[in-house]
Amino acid sequence: MKPEDIRGNTVEELAVLEGDLRRRLWKARFDNHTNQLDDTSTIQKLRRDLARVKTILTERRVEAANKE
Repeated sequence: MKPEDIRGNTVEELAVLEGDLRRRLWKARFDNHTNQLDDTSTIQKLRRDLARVKTILTERRVEAANKE
């Protein structure tokens, strides 16, 4: 997922996306532990996507705080 794609979302959509990524990361970790995960790089990709979403959410919170 590219940062440009993420930035186009609203704060509410980003919060939903963050929850979805957390669930998918948990499932990938569980599948990896039970040897059901074929592509182990999925975990790293999900972690990076989650970090991107959280970074953009933080940027938006800082912008909102600076406007006040």
